[in-house]
Amino acid sequence: MKAVLFANTDWYLYNFRRALALALCRAGYDVLLISPPGPYGDKLRAMGLRWEPLPMERRSLNPLREMALLWHLVRLLRRERPMLVHGFTIKCAVYGSLAARLAGVPARVNAVAGMGYVFTSSQMKARLLRPVVRGLLRLALGGRGARLILQNADDVELFQRAGLVEPAHIRLIRGSGVDCGQFAEVSRTASSDGRLRVLLASRLLWDKGVAEYVAAIRQLRAQDRAIHALLAGTPDPGNPAAVPESTIRDWVDEGLVTWLGHVDDMVGLLGSVDVMVLPSYREGLPRTLVEAAACGLPLITTDVPGCREVVSDGIDGLLVPMGDSEALAEAIRRLQDNPEFARALGDAARMKARAQFDERIIIRRTLDVYAELCSPATASAEPAI
Repeated sequence: MKAVLFANTDWYLYNFRRALALALCRAGYDVLLISPPGPYGDKLRAMGLRWEPLPMERRSLNPLREMALLWHLVRLLRRERPMLVHGFTIKCAVYGSLAARLAGVPARVNAVAGMGYVFTSSQMKARLLRPVVRGLLRLALGGRGARLILQNADDVELFQRAGLVEPAHIRLIRGSGVDCGQFAEVSRTASSDGRLRVLLASRLLWDKGVAEYVAAIRQLRAQDRAIHALLAGTPDPGNPAAVPESTIRDWVDEGLVTWLGHVDDMVGLLGSVDVMVLPSYREGLPRTLVEAAACGLPLITTDVPGCREVVSDGIDGLLVPMGDSEALAEAIRRLQDNPEFARALGDAARMKARAQFDERIIIRRTLDVYAELCSPATASAEPAI
């Protein structure tokens, strides 16, 4: 049985879905990974996985280029003749599902981690694209051979209310999974200078709350708080909400943050900090919070969809209002002033990560969705559109 996994970057496939791909291979699937070209394709191949690059530009709005991409996908799927196509993110969900229907692929699974730029941005371009994307989603996600995987209960309610997909075809699977055993082995090092080490690790987008994080650190520094603020990640040039690199370097020059850039060794990084912060505006289910939780770090995040799936306020972390840098600064102060409370939050976060977000749980539930669609009773191909 063949499955195609389709993402908008090879980085995403490598970092978030390689464990799923390897599990599928062990379960007897013939797996093909597809994405735009990038350096992680060779890493996937080095693991024994089959990966193929696509002529896809994430920010493209050129109708001819987009039609060419769709036709490329149709020809690829007709050549490969998979039983199932699994798309990740909204663009891949739309294009992958449309191509699968045109190619007569029996089963389509789509995992949408949050609503993406088109639905979360207030920019004019996003508002103009919204009804178009909404219509394409209805077309792409429909049909008896389709399932939609969402990562949090808020998105489930949103998709149901918008009528984008049949409620019976929605499955809730919280995140892409984390190897909690690997992160539980983190060797935590003490601060050499007594400062509280706070980390924000994410793509450097405005809607990740990067500005609020920097503003909170500025407030804490004005109060002579001993804080070492770390920023890990890079701007995403394919996203209109990317923070300009010049702005990040200004913050570094001001002495507010230490910018680490892209970090491959998250285990080592999380072992070198005391608190994880993510003041995001909305998430599917944030992997960095789960990784930090698996390490036993106390978490501070916003009371928004996705983030509150990971953190219950005062139990395994702290929730603050979205866009409120003062509340974020107060939460950091609270953990700095009460190390025992911070330790208790971290211990509870570790237990929750193991019970709910371990990759073995996520992969097993994903395979259950595949089995729904690929059993002999349901594997007959739908008519091509």
